[in-house]
Amino acid sequence: MVATTQTVKRPSAKRSTVALKYSMAVSGLIMLGYLLVHMYGNLKFFQGRDKFDHYLEGLDDILYPYLPHEGALWIIRVVLTAALVVHVYAAVTLWRRNKAAAGFVGNTRYHTKQNKTGVQRSYASFTMRWGGIILLLFIIGHVAQMLPNWLSPGGASDSKYDRVVNGFEIWWVVLLYTIGLVAVGFHLAHGFWSALTTLGQNHSSTRKSSRITAVSIGLAVIIAGGFLTVPFAIFFFGAGS
Repeated sequence: MVATTQTVKRPSAKRSTVALKYSMAVSGLIMLGYLLVHMYGNLKFFQGRDKFDHYLEGLDDILYPYLPHEGALWIIRVVLTAALVVHVYAAVTLWRRNKAAAGFVGNTRYHTKQNKTGVQRSYASFTMRWGGIILLLFIIGHVAQMLPNWLSPGGASDSKYDRVVNGFEIWWVVLLYTIGLVAVGFHLAHGFWSALTTLGQNHSSTRKSSRITAVSIGLAVIIAGGFLTVPFAIFFFGAGS
């Protein structure tokens, strides 16, 4: 009798990389959808204190009584947290694989004559890697600021409208918020195009000729600009005072 052994086939690195790219694309689109809704909600600031506070308080009872108080919000929080974790994990893993494939030896990277320093860099390497780090720090700070009177530059208040006004009357808060939103814009300008390309929706041979490029830039401008209207209106024009 001849003994035979079966070898377990493991997914190839290529298949694993494709799965990571799909995960990154889908998780990114989930967060993009949330950003659009969040931006729309922020613009209700211009309707005044009562309507803004009422809108935010009403979020606790989305789909009530089909879901318990804050039930929908917790589902959204869990989905967004999962999407963020998947997105960051996929980004870091793909970056490490690209780093190894690009010829890094220790801390030294292959060189090229494409720029003055001799080290090849790309638009994506700046906007997605470093922009992503800035974005992660911005998200942590923003979540802390949104918690009830946990981080309240300018003064605590039971009114979320007043907390927003108090915070954005401070120059360094507006500056940090602006830096974060600029990072969001650059991240979206490349990320939305990349996500649709990964999902097979980009049929152009070059990025410049792709209609998705214009849509990506447009989305980035709309979202970043929409979020910045509130702090700029408060700081430069005294809105809410």
